[in-house]
Amino acid sequence: MDYKRLCPVVLEDEPLSKHTTIAIGGPAEYFALPALEKELTALLAACPDARIIGNGSNLLCPDAGLRGMVISTVNMRALTRLDETHILAECGALLPAAAAFAWKLGLAGLEFATGIPGTVGGGLVMNAGAYGGEMSGVVTESRFLRDGAQATQHEHAFRYRGSVYADDPGKTVLSAVFALTPDDPAEIRARMDDLSLRRREKQPTEWPSAGSAFKRPKDGFAAEIIEKCGLKGFRIGGAAISEKHAGFIINLGGASCDDVLRLLEHTASVVYKATGVELQPEIKTLVN
Repeated sequence: MDYKRLCPVVLEDEPLSKHTTIAIGGPAEYFALPALEKELTALLAACPDARIIGNGSNLLCPDAGLRGMVISTVNMRALTRLDETHILAECGALLPAAAAFAWKLGLAGLEFATGIPGTVGGGLVMNAGAYGGEMSGVVTESRFLRDGAQATQHEHAFRYRGSVYADDPGKTVLSAVFALTPDDPAEIRARMDDLSLRRREKQPTEWPSAGSAFKRPKDGFAAEIIEKCGLKGFRIGGAAISEKHAGFIINLGGASCDDVLRLLEHTASVVYKATGVELQPEIKTLVN
């Protein structure tokens, strides 16, 4: 099929390492970058089994690559002011860009998203959050595509790292509406700068990573537990547990998907044997 009839930007044998924040992944047989909802709709109609990704954060792709179609939404990134307190963001808009857009309009509530490297769509699926803020606190409604038809979602069943979209992968997020609060832009900017500084100081932003490697357990924090087990800096191949923040697995250069998977498994095993705590990966792994 000539997929370029459906979407102008379709690449063949495109390295997924170029589209994941951990910089790992072999070639996608087809890699599409729709900019319009009609292009995404047409691609999904032609390729119902296509994998859909955003900015590739919290994502691990196989070294052998993926067969079939991979669709990235990052070119669907429009941000629009709806009224005095609401903005509309397309699914591929980066969360830091949405936060900056709100700041410039003097609207508070999205500061927490400043350092989250994901998209609005991905953030909605996993109820992304940081520093006390979450998508659940600002999203009022969203639009999605399912089986070629569009609909509006008002109830999102948000929870820790989950939502109605995580429960039903057949729904593809198209956009979200954020309800925000008017505030002094200077004060909003100050809060954003503070969160950015805290992130740079505490997280290994200088290395490719997939964000938090493990979900927060019921008791305590994954990073603290991993550190107490003496695993900071532990390395398998090119993948290592960050010396700066034990909740992150970083790519020191040339790390493979298998390196990361083995490191995830080893870490969870050591922690369970030492503490009885069962760590669950937050990183999503795509497979053929």
